[in-house]
Amino acid sequence: MRTSYVIRGGEEGRARLRIISHALWPTTLNLLNSAGIKTGMACLDVGCGGGDVTFEMARLVGSSGMATGIDMDSTKIQLAQQEAEHEAITNIKLLGLDIDHLDYEAEYDLVYARFLLTHLSDPVNALQRMANAAKPGGVVVVEDMDHSGIFCYPACPALKQHVSLYNRIIRLKGADPEIGPKLPALFRQVGLHDLHLSHVQPAFIEGEAKRIHQITLENIAPPVIAAGLATEAEISVLFHNCRTLSIIPKRS
Repeated sequence: MRTSYVIRGGEEGRARLRIISHALWPTTLNLLNSAGIKTGMACLDVGCGGGDVTFEMARLVGSSGMATGIDMDSTKIQLAQQEAEHEAITNIKLLGLDIDHLDYEAEYDLVYARFLLTHLSDPVNALQRMANAAKPGGVVVVEDMDHSGIFCYPACPALKQHVSLYNRIIRLKGADPEIGPKLPALFRQVGLHDLHLSHVQPAFIEGEAKRIHQITLENIAPPVIAAGLATEAEISVLFHNCRTLSIIPKRS
């Protein structure tokens, strides 16, 4: 069902996900609150990566609740487990599990995934597994992307090239970098009809979030080069030119 994950995993991938999670947490928190997350809930974070959202879910549901995070990347799961222990988060489970093997039935009050379906060759099957994992009356929450919405001002040709390469390699692997607008239709296909949709356009003028595209380019470079979409030299130049997006104003 799934395609191979294009973006580098392991410890380097974990560092990228940490930046993304910190940047997006305010809007993710709003989404979870609007979905009705509360004390005592059992929550499932599918494709949890380094566990950033899973940790926050565990805090939100409190000691009477439980947050479970699953991911196919065993290194990220190990790192997340170490972090959970360091932070003394005890109402949490972290499992090395691929979405292909997700077979929970009516076990969770809230089932969540962020930037997962965009990487799958069969997102409907994955979403069906998520829906199956939700209890009757439970909620399925998905955050995903429309990569065509990325912009900067002034315009940066390097960013445009990066977006093009990202989209091409994702599609080459059979996945969809612009799946976001299709989510309502996908939800209906798996029998979920009480739908609520919101659109968020994050924008950053300073801070570590400005490095997201540069780091993503670095992490997709091996498959892009292997597929013949760009040479190592071209990636190096593009990476250098993307640094203009990563200049963080010095604060006094």
